[in-house]
Formats: sequence, C-alpha cells, structure tokens
Amino acid sequence: MSPKLEKLKVTVEAVLGARAMRVLVDTSELIVELKAADLTQAMTTLRDDPTLLFSQLIDANGMDYEGYGDSWGGARFAVVYQLLSIQHNWRLRVRCFCVDDEFPMVDTVNDIWASANWYEREAFDLYGIVFNGHPDLRRILTDYGFVGHPFRKDFPVTGNVEMRYDPEQQRVVYQPVTIEPREIVPRVIREDHYAERK
Repeated sequence: MSPKLEKLKVTVEAVLGARAMRVLVDTSELIVELKAADLTQAMTTLRDDPTLLFSQLIDANGMDYEGYGDSWGGARFAVVYQLLSIQHNWRLRVRCFCVDDEFPMVDTVNDIWASANWYEREAFDLYGIVFNGHPDLRRILTDYGFVGHPFRKDFPVTGNVEMRYDPEQQRVVYQPVTIEPREIVPRVIREDHYAERK
C-alpha cells in the first residue's frame, strides 16, 4: 500500500470511527462500508471534515450481489459511491448495503451532493433501489410503462414485453414477448478416435 493510501485509510478510520463497518484496500483504492442507518451522517462528515473534504460525488450506482459466489452471505443490493477530494487529491469508494432485499432502500445523498440526483434515479430505474427523501424519484432510462428493473440478475434476458409498430392501428403497441427462451450450447464434432495416438 502506498504511503498516500495508508494516510487516507488512517484518516478515514479516525474521522468515521465506529460508523465505518469495514475499511479495506482493493486494486489500489480505499473502500469504506457503511451501515444504511449511518449513511447520511457519515457522508456529510466525509464532505465537511477538513482532513478529508470529499467535495465531489463522481458516481453512484446500484449493485446486485445475487449469486455472488458460494460464500456470499450478505445483503443482495448495495449502492456504491465514488468520491473525490480535490483539496487532498484523494479518491474514495463508499459501499452501503440495503437492509431489506425485498424492498431495497437507503437514504438519499442528494442534499449532500446535488450530482446524486440522476445517479440515484438511474439506480432506482435499473435496480429498484429506493432512495428515501429523494425529491424526484422516477424512471430515467426506461419507458414509463416498463415493468421490472432490467439490471437485476433475476430479470429475464428477453424482457417481459416487446413493442412493435402496428400498421392497422398506426401506432406503437406493447405485447408480451414472443421470443421463445432457449439455451445455446455449442455443438462439438470430433472424429472417431480423436484422442488416440497412432
């Protein structure tokens, strides 16, 4: 670990204290895991503390950990935030797991960083993660009548509905998917006695 990364790790652990559930380094980046209940307070501290000053939220996205290895026993949904401190030239990744897999929800950070607005709407649209307190939480990438959340791992690859232009009605219509699901298995043809030596 570089001295710069070590300094950031020590500083974050000192400032957040018990609010940081876990602090680890992965691929030369510091990752902090927070409880959903501590998210707003911890993120405000990361932005305002003079030893950190993470003034920019660069990105925020949803994650679906369903089927993430045999040993995974954690929550299914998480929100991952990428923060930047211009003053100290530091980057930080913050991960917050949603408590309930059936209704994933965390508090919004839109009041802390205005740039979170569209990121949170995207995570809501694609993963179904609800951001409590968001001023305008609605779909941003999919159609208004879209059913489901397409980035969830249990979402069907072919989708639920398809749209096509109907020349009789002279408009676009929605209908159930007509594509039959199939598995594509490569066909291997080998000559007789392929592996035998002559």
